[in-house]
Amino acid sequence: MSNQNNIAAERLLSLDFFRGMAMFLLIAEFSHLFSHFVAPELEGYFLYWLGEQFHHAEWVGLRFWDLIQPFFMFIVGVSMPLSFSKRREKGTTEAQIRRHVFQRAFLMLFIGWWLYCVLPGEIVFRFQNVIAQLGVTYLLAYAVMKKRAVVQIAFSLFLLLVTELIYRFFPIDGFDRAFVAGENFGAWFNILISGSEDGGHWAMFNAIPTAAHTIWGVMAGQLLISERSGKEKIRRLVIAGLIVGLLGYGLSYFTPIIKRIATSTFVLASGGYCLLALALSYWWIDIQKHQRGVWIMAIVGMNPLFIYLFAHTGGADLLSTYVAPLTHELSALIGELSAAILLSLLTLLMLWWICYWLYKRRIFIRI
Repeated sequence: MSNQNNIAAERLLSLDFFRGMAMFLLIAEFSHLFSHFVAPELEGYFLYWLGEQFHHAEWVGLRFWDLIQPFFMFIVGVSMPLSFSKRREKGTTEAQIRRHVFQRAFLMLFIGWWLYCVLPGEIVFRFQNVIAQLGVTYLLAYAVMKKRAVVQIAFSLFLLLVTELIYRFFPIDGFDRAFVAGENFGAWFNILISGSEDGGHWAMFNAIPTAAHTIWGVMAGQLLISERSGKEKIRRLVIAGLIVGLLGYGLSYFTPIIKRIATSTFVLASGGYCLLALALSYWWIDIQKHQRGVWIMAIVGMNPLFIYLFAHTGGADLLSTYVAPLTHELSALIGELSAAILLSLLTLLMLWWICYWLYKRRIFIRI
């Protein structure tokens, strides 16, 4: 309880929980936990269906795992007005905040790009991961965050409209089939930047339409720090989430929901879930004060960049090597699949413990 109270007294706990939960699920992927759920021997069981929800849709469709990147982009947006407000209270000038924004955007773009160079050990030009994409969406959201709400909404919808029109009317032969994998504007843009199409058809251009997630996050953050009552804040978040989400699903008859190229309907549908997830977290944790145990996820949300980079660049695999001998010995008793799942769970526990160790020592790694 003391951990919980210390965190709650200093931060918006629901936001840290939301961020921490999303990051916890992401590092669980690096522990290979979800890949075990779709093992052939589990086909037909609930665990197999659950495992499918933790893998991206192959092309058209929306699974739970397709929401993780939108969650991060949205959460970054929510954090912006809260963070900038605290900086102003400490005497930071607008020029200093603006310089910080550009520096942070550049660092996110650089780190996201460099992650693609580390594993192959050579320079490549790819920008599809969430950190690189945030380097763009962060700047676009900052550009309009001081504008009226109607301007922010109009700008986000403008980005979606531009994306829709480019995909539908792109004139180059071989890349003029809007929603066909490898034969659309997103594939052409990948080749233009990196010289080749991404094997999973993830489009670098996604940073433009998904900037809407960060912009809507900024608007949600501005709402949360406003003088409105908690009940009114929840009402607005829920209404906005329902409108945006239903609009995305409703328009999917004309434009398919495809995460890999971030179609307008995907951005709308996933944006609706972002708003509703924030509303639920805020209502349950900060309004209803159900905070027992929430700190377990919240502390992961306090060091998201570090734990993501650590797990992504081999940290998760390194930790698993220390536990592998134990689970290997147990495999004869509990079976190979159960031993593999146990190994992933223990690796995940160690990743969480690193976040806990950093929190206890008040070490927060940020850019």
